[in-house]
Amino acid sequence: MVRSMLESFGVTLRGAKREAAPAPACVPSPAPAPDERTPIRDAGYVVIDTELTGLNEKKDSIVSLGAIRMRGGVIEFGHTLYRIVNPAAALTAESVVIHQITPSEVQEKPDIDMVLAEFLRFCGGDIVVGHCVSIDLGFINRELRRISGSCLKNRALDTYVIFEWLGQRASGERAFEKPSTKDYQLHELARRFDIPVSRAHNAMMDAFITAQVFQRFIPVLLESGVHTVGELLSIGNPFKGGDAYRAVGQGCNL
Repeated sequence: MVRSMLESFGVTLRGAKREAAPAPACVPSPAPAPDERTPIRDAGYVVIDTELTGLNEKKDSIVSLGAIRMRGGVIEFGHTLYRIVNPAAALTAESVVIHQITPSEVQEKPDIDMVLAEFLRFCGGDIVVGHCVSIDLGFINRELRRISGSCLKNRALDTYVIFEWLGQRASGERAFEKPSTKDYQLHELARRFDIPVSRAHNAMMDAFITAQVFQRFIPVLLESGVHTVGELLSIGNPFKGGDAYRAVGQGCNL
Protein backbone atom coordinates (compact mmCIF):
# COMPACT_ATOMS: atom_id res chain seq x y z
CA MET A 1 0.00 0.00 0.00
CA VAL A 2 2.84 2.37 0.88
CA ARG A 3 4.54 1.52 -2.40
CA SER A 4 1.39 2.22 -4.42
CA MET A 5 0.81 5.54 -2.64
CA LEU A 6 4.36 6.77 -3.21
CA GLU A 7 4.36 5.55 -6.78
CA SER A 8 1.16 7.52 -7.38
CA PHE A 9 3.31 10.59 -6.76
CA GLY A 10 5.81 9.48 -9.39
CA VAL A 11 8.27 7.95 -6.94
CA THR A 12 10.06 4.81 -8.09
CA LEU A 13 10.97 2.47 -5.26
CA ARG A 14 14.02 0.32 -5.71
CA GLY A 15 15.50 -1.96 -3.14
CA ALA A 16 12.81 -1.15 -0.60
CA LYS A 17 13.44 -2.94 2.67
CA ARG A 18 10.73 -4.71 4.56
CA GLU A 19 10.52 -3.42 8.10
CA ALA A 20 10.83 -5.84 11.01
CA ALA A 21 7.72 -7.48 12.46
CA PRO A 22 6.16 -5.90 15.57
CA ALA A 23 7.50 -6.91 18.97
CA PRO A 24 5.37 -7.14 22.11
CA ALA A 25 7.55 -4.87 24.27
CA CYS A 26 7.02 -1.11 24.12
CA VAL A 27 9.44 0.65 26.44
CA PRO A 28 11.22 3.77 25.15
CA SER A 29 14.93 3.18 25.54
CA PRO A 30 17.06 6.28 26.00
CA ALA A 31 17.69 7.57 22.49
CA PRO A 32 21.27 8.78 22.03
CA ALA A 33 21.24 12.54 21.88
CA PRO A 34 22.30 13.77 18.44
CA ASP A 35 25.65 15.49 18.29
CA GLU A 36 24.58 19.12 18.03
CA ARG A 37 27.69 19.89 15.97
CA THR A 38 26.48 17.56 13.18
CA PRO A 39 25.78 19.45 9.94
CA ILE A 40 22.03 19.45 9.19
CA ARG A 41 22.80 17.93 5.78
CA ASP A 42 24.28 14.86 7.49
CA ALA A 43 21.77 14.34 10.32
CA GLY A 44 19.22 11.52 10.53
CA TYR A 45 15.52 12.40 10.66
CA VAL A 46 12.29 10.42 10.91
CA VAL A 47 9.34 12.37 9.53
CA ILE A 48 6.02 11.31 11.07
CA ASP A 49 2.29 11.85 10.91
CA THR A 50 -0.73 10.34 12.65
CA GLU A 51 -4.43 10.18 11.88
CA LEU A 52 -6.77 10.36 14.87
CA THR A 53 -10.37 9.67 15.86
CA GLY A 54 -10.47 13.34 16.95
CA LEU A 55 -8.36 16.05 18.58
CA ASN A 56 -9.42 15.48 22.18
CA GLU A 57 -6.29 14.05 23.76
CA LYS A 58 -8.24 12.67 26.73
CA LYS A 59 -10.69 10.53 24.80
CA ASP A 60 -9.55 10.18 21.17
CA SER A 61 -7.04 7.68 19.77
CA ILE A 62 -4.50 7.12 17.02
CA VAL A 63 -5.98 5.43 13.92
CA SER A 64 -2.87 5.27 11.76
CA LEU A 65 0.79 6.18 11.94
CA GLY A 66 3.17 6.92 9.08
CA ALA A 67 6.91 7.56 9.13
CA ILE A 68 9.65 7.99 6.54
CA ARG A 69 13.37 8.30 7.11
CA MET A 70 15.59 11.11 5.83
CA ARG A 71 19.37 11.54 5.83
CA GLY A 72 20.04 15.23 5.52
CA GLY A 73 17.94 16.42 2.60
CA VAL A 74 17.61 12.96 1.06
CA ILE A 75 14.28 11.17 1.52
CA GLU A 76 14.92 7.43 1.91
CA PHE A 77 11.92 6.00 0.08
CA GLY A 78 12.91 2.46 0.96
CA HIS A 79 12.64 3.12 4.69
CA THR A 80 9.03 3.74 5.63
CA LEU A 81 6.61 2.60 8.29
CA TYR A 82 2.82 2.69 7.87
CA ARG A 83 0.41 1.00 10.21
CA ILE A 84 -3.35 1.18 10.68
CA VAL A 85 -4.33 0.80 14.33
CA ASN A 86 -7.39 -0.70 15.97
CA PRO A 87 -8.15 2.39 18.09
CA ALA A 88 -9.39 2.34 21.67
CA ALA A 89 -11.88 5.10 20.81
CA ALA A 90 -14.62 4.49 18.27
CA LEU A 91 -14.26 5.97 14.81
CA THR A 92 -16.62 8.85 14.19
CA ALA A 93 -18.28 9.75 10.91
CA GLU A 94 -16.44 13.08 10.96
CA SER A 95 -13.01 11.46 11.30
CA VAL A 96 -13.74 8.83 8.63
CA VAL A 97 -14.45 11.63 6.17
CA ILE A 98 -10.99 13.07 6.88
CA HIS A 99 -8.79 9.95 6.83
CA GLN A 100 -11.14 7.56 5.00
CA ILE A 101 -10.28 4.64 7.31
CA THR A 102 -13.49 2.73 8.03
CA PRO A 103 -14.43 0.60 11.08
CA SER A 104 -14.20 -2.59 9.02
CA GLU A 105 -10.59 -1.76 8.11
CA VAL A 106 -9.43 -1.52 11.72
CA GLN A 107 -11.16 -4.62 13.13
CA GLU A 108 -8.25 -6.98 12.49
CA LYS A 109 -5.46 -4.44 12.97
CA PRO A 110 -3.07 -4.44 15.97
CA ASP A 111 -3.62 -2.15 18.92
CA ILE A 112 -1.44 0.89 19.54
CA ASP A 113 0.83 -0.97 21.99
CA MET A 114 2.11 -3.24 19.23
CA VAL A 115 2.45 -0.46 16.71
CA LEU A 116 4.37 1.84 19.06
CA ALA A 117 6.90 -0.90 19.81
CA GLU A 118 7.66 -1.07 16.09
CA PHE A 119 7.62 2.71 15.80
CA LEU A 120 10.22 3.13 18.56
CA ARG A 121 12.58 0.72 16.83
CA PHE A 122 12.07 2.52 13.53
CA CYS A 123 12.90 5.94 15.05
CA GLY A 124 16.06 4.77 16.82
CA GLY A 125 17.98 7.88 17.87
CA ASP A 126 17.00 10.03 14.90
CA ILE A 127 15.36 13.44 15.20
CA VAL A 128 11.57 13.27 14.86
CA VAL A 129 10.08 15.79 12.42
CA GLY A 130 6.43 16.64 11.86
CA HIS A 131 4.01 19.41 10.98
CA CYS A 132 2.34 20.75 14.14
CA VAL A 133 4.03 17.68 15.57
CA SER A 134 3.13 18.55 19.14
CA ILE A 135 -0.32 17.10 18.39
CA ASP A 136 1.14 13.80 17.17
CA LEU A 137 3.61 13.69 20.06
CA GLY A 138 0.84 14.44 22.55
CA PHE A 139 -1.08 11.31 21.53
CA ILE A 140 2.05 9.16 21.17
CA ASN A 141 3.36 10.23 24.59
CA ARG A 142 0.00 9.68 26.25
CA GLU A 143 0.11 6.06 25.10
CA LEU A 144 3.78 5.64 26.02
CA ARG A 145 3.16 7.00 29.51
CA ARG A 146 0.28 4.53 29.92
CA ILE A 147 2.41 1.63 28.72
CA SER A 148 5.78 2.40 30.29
CA GLY A 149 5.50 5.60 32.29
CA SER A 150 7.91 7.34 29.94
CA CYS A 151 7.77 9.69 26.94
CA LEU A 152 9.48 9.50 23.57
CA LYS A 153 13.11 10.45 24.17
CA ASN A 154 13.95 11.63 20.67
CA ARG A 155 14.53 15.31 19.94
CA ALA A 156 11.85 16.84 17.73
CA LEU A 157 11.41 19.50 15.06
CA ASP A 158 8.23 21.18 13.84
CA THR A 159 8.04 22.29 10.21
CA TYR A 160 5.31 24.76 11.21
CA VAL A 161 7.68 26.48 13.62
CA ILE A 162 10.57 26.40 11.13
CA PHE A 163 8.35 27.91 8.43
CA GLU A 164 7.42 30.80 10.71
CA TRP A 165 11.08 31.39 11.59
CA LEU A 166 12.15 31.34 7.94
CA GLY A 167 9.23 33.59 7.01
CA GLN A 168 10.76 36.31 9.17
CA ARG A 169 14.12 36.03 7.40
CA ALA A 170 13.64 34.82 3.83
CA SER A 171 12.48 38.19 2.59
CA GLY A 172 11.62 38.20 -1.09
CA GLU A 173 10.90 34.48 -1.16
CA ARG A 174 7.29 34.20 -2.29
CA ALA A 175 6.80 30.74 -0.78
CA PHE A 176 7.59 32.18 2.66
CA GLU A 177 5.30 35.18 2.43
CA LYS A 178 2.96 35.37 5.36
CA PRO A 179 -0.53 34.14 4.43
CA SER A 180 -3.43 36.55 4.67
CA THR A 181 -5.00 34.16 7.15
CA LYS A 182 -3.47 31.92 9.80
CA ASP A 183 -3.67 28.97 7.47
CA TYR A 184 -0.38 27.15 7.93
CA GLN A 185 -1.88 23.72 7.34
CA LEU A 186 0.40 21.13 5.79
CA HIS A 187 -1.36 20.92 2.43
CA GLU A 188 -1.43 24.71 2.12
CA LEU A 189 2.33 24.88 2.68
CA ALA A 190 2.93 22.03 0.26
CA ARG A 191 1.13 23.87 -2.53
CA ARG A 192 3.42 26.85 -1.99
CA PHE A 193 6.39 24.63 -2.82
CA ASP A 194 4.69 22.87 -5.76
CA ILE A 195 4.40 19.62 -3.84
CA PRO A 196 1.41 17.54 -5.04
CA VAL A 197 -1.24 16.76 -2.43
CA SER A 198 -4.34 14.61 -2.41
CA ARG A 199 -7.70 15.61 -0.97
CA ALA A 200 -7.82 12.95 1.76
CA HIS A 201 -5.49 12.81 4.73
CA ASN A 202 -3.33 9.72 5.05
CA ALA A 203 -0.60 9.35 7.68
CA MET A 204 1.95 7.91 5.26
CA MET A 205 1.30 10.42 2.50
CA ASP A 206 1.23 13.35 4.93
CA ALA A 207 4.55 12.19 6.39
CA PHE A 208 5.92 12.06 2.84
CA ILE A 209 4.56 15.54 2.07
CA THR A 210 6.07 16.87 5.32
CA ALA A 211 9.42 15.32 4.35
CA GLN A 212 9.30 17.17 1.02
CA VAL A 213 8.47 20.45 2.78
CA PHE A 214 11.37 19.92 5.19
CA GLN A 215 13.59 19.04 2.23
CA ARG A 216 12.74 22.42 0.64
CA PHE A 217 13.61 24.19 3.90
CA ILE A 218 17.16 22.85 4.21
CA PRO A 219 18.89 25.03 1.57
CA VAL A 220 17.02 28.08 2.87
CA LEU A 221 18.09 27.25 6.41
CA LEU A 222 21.71 27.05 5.29
CA GLU A 223 21.39 30.39 3.53
CA SER A 224 19.93 31.79 6.76
CA GLY A 225 22.94 30.68 8.78
CA VAL A 226 21.55 27.47 10.30
CA HIS A 227 24.26 24.88 9.73
CA THR A 228 24.26 22.50 12.68
CA VAL A 229 21.76 20.24 14.40
CA GLY A 230 22.05 22.32 17.56
CA GLU A 231 21.13 25.50 15.70
CA LEU A 232 18.22 23.77 13.96
CA LEU A 233 16.85 22.30 17.20
CA SER A 234 16.95 25.72 18.82
CA ILE A 235 14.67 27.27 16.18
CA GLY A 236 12.43 24.29 15.38
CA ASN A 237 11.46 23.13 18.86
CA PRO A 238 7.75 22.23 18.71
CA PHE A 239 7.19 23.46 22.25
CA LYS A 240 8.87 26.84 21.95
CA GLY A 241 7.19 28.00 18.79
CA GLY A 242 4.33 29.75 20.50
CA ASP A 243 1.65 27.63 18.87
CA ALA A 244 -1.59 26.76 20.62
CA TYR A 245 -0.51 23.22 21.30
CA ARG A 246 2.57 24.04 23.32
CA ALA A 247 1.15 22.66 26.55
CA VAL A 248 0.67 19.19 25.07
CA GLY A 249 4.31 18.25 25.46
CA GLN A 250 4.99 19.70 28.86
CA GLY A 251 6.71 17.23 31.13
CA CYS A 252 8.26 15.28 28.28
CA ASN A 253 11.95 15.13 27.49
CA LEU A 254 12.03 16.81 24.11
